[in-house]
Amino acid sequence: MTSDDIPADLRYTHEHEWARAVGAELVVGITAFAVEQLGDVTLVNFDVKPGDTVAAGKAFGTIESVKTLSDLYAPVAGKVVRVNADLADKPELANEDCYGKAWMIALIPTDPKAVAGLLDPVAYREHVKASSS
Repeated sequence: MTSDDIPADLRYTHEHEWARAVGAELVVGITAFAVEQLGDVTLVNFDVKPGDTVAAGKAFGTIESVKTLSDLYAPVAGKVVRVNADLADKPELANEDCYGKAWMIALIPTDPKAVAGLLDPVAYREHVKASSS
């Protein structure tokens, strides 16, 4: 994994989710490091729907691969406005485009300032190095 695999315009969690601010929304997905650890993704399941609220650090769904089943965690508290329905039919998008087409959910943060508490790209790069060793 190289520095190029960690986009500079995103914030990150210790659980390897990314968050992109798009206007008032926060779009959430999993990182290239997470995809690398999972292997071939075979199923993405959401436990939330638009209108639901999520708590920071709590699971909003699961992702399954040939190797394992992992929870997906909300980076901040907020109200879900969209889920990526494409992943139901095409879970492999997570392997192909984890920072683009394979976004997971979009939410409106309860506290927009909470995003600042997530890891910046430099801190996330250090976290990945520590996780890899």
